[in-house]
Amino acid sequence: MPELPEVETTRRGIAPHIEGRQILRVIVRNPNLRWPIPRTLDRHLSGQTVEKVSRRAKYLLLTTAHGTALLHLGMSGSLRIIQDGAPAEAHDHVDICFTNGRALRLRDPRRFGALLWAGRKPEQHPLLENLGPEPLGEDFNADYLYRRSRGRRIAIKPYLMDSHTVAGIGNIYANEALFLAGIHPLRAAGRISINRYEGLTEMIRRVLGESIQQGGTTLRDFVNDRGEPGYFRLYLHVYGRTGDPCPVCAMPVRQIRQSQRATYYCAHCQK
Repeated sequence: MPELPEVETTRRGIAPHIEGRQILRVIVRNPNLRWPIPRTLDRHLSGQTVEKVSRRAKYLLLTTAHGTALLHLGMSGSLRIIQDGAPAEAHDHVDICFTNGRALRLRDPRRFGALLWAGRKPEQHPLLENLGPEPLGEDFNADYLYRRSRGRRIAIKPYLMDSHTVAGIGNIYANEALFLAGIHPLRAAGRISINRYEGLTEMIRRVLGESIQQGGTTLRDFVNDRGEPGYFRLYLHVYGRTGDPCPVCAMPVRQIRQSQRATYYCAHCQK
């Protein structure tokens, strides 16, 4: 599933091609994604100029003077810049066509993605209004995580992955950041000191930043706007490495389940 670095990689890839460009029309071949694509989407977007392509958590926002379209890549979605009129394949569900002869194509084999109209106040859309701060933003810091966690028994990994706590830290990056910070994924969030949260926030920023630089992490379906995979998987320390030697102490990496997700850790290095 595309997570924050993959979505940010996609944003950086498509933004130079569509910002400042006028939309000619929207072609919807299959509206039946995770939520139905609004029938009014073409009316909202046609004739409008994309002023900005931004990201909130794992959502992409295409902002125009008329309002904002909200896009989510789901489990297997990808966006490509193509020539308008290029033949569509089976899973190419939407083309946003521009007056310069180019188009932004949404491909989604599993159809868990979304393309919705968020209007003039996208921050008030139900999918966005209750999200926590961005992990790469100024509002996210050790003091915030520490204060919010006081008295809570929830384990630190699901605490980090709760979008109400912080927006967009997916499973891969939660595993990696906890390993680098030396924090056991089962430790209660409310029993972690402010000093350890300082180290954790630093590692979260580091892991996400490095993944963005590598174009994201390809484990199954993700490709960027040019159809290329992300390469951060080559630098993973524990995620997906059950039984492999820990890169620090050489003890075998362990795997457990937390909140229906796989968790990877080193029992020796993480306390």
